[in-house]
Amino acid sequence: MVEVMSEVLVLYYSLHGATAEMANLVARGVEKVAGMNAKIRTVPPVSANCEAIAPAVPDQGAPYAELADLENCAGLILGSPTRYGNMAAALKYFIDGTSSQWLSGALAGKPASFFTSTSSLHGGQETTLLSMMLPLMHHGMIISGLPYSEPALLTTRTGGTPYGASHLAGVDSDMPISEDEKALCIALGQRLATLAQKLV
Repeated sequence: MVEVMSEVLVLYYSLHGATAEMANLVARGVEKVAGMNAKIRTVPPVSANCEAIAPAVPDQGAPYAELADLENCAGLILGSPTRYGNMAAALKYFIDGTSSQWLSGALAGKPASFFTSTSSLHGGQETTLLSMMLPLMHHGMIISGLPYSEPALLTTRTGGTPYGASHLAGVDSDMPISEDEKALCIALGQRLATLAQKLV
């Protein structure tokens, strides 16, 4: 009997906590789909100091991702804070280390979605989501966004885009996740898990 993958990997990097909170909301959406499970993982920070190393286990939050997590998932949801309209270096560094998965085609045909948090409303939410899509397209993943059939996408006054879930964190990164943003995070997870279930 062939074992069916039922796990969606929710992989993120978070500095101030908003992206981590979004990851938990996305995971709630994944687990609304019967038979699907969310596996939440993060990546260690990068340092300009060559001898700086992260502890093997984070002090708090989700465990660090391993490349095997990518290979064994039925779908992937990536999250990152915005860094000048791009994903954070820590997440990019992890993705840059996936050459063996690219060569083997381990991610080809799996669905992927994205979420982000940024300090300003027009601070690059959509370009950050797009920046996370590009390497996964090279991996042959199937990219999924959020359709306008999600009511919160039309009513939000904070974050939320058709390219993925987003959050307006404010200049001091202390704005709470709005009800519309929460709804879109959950919808994103549910949508991706539903696609993954159909594709496995």
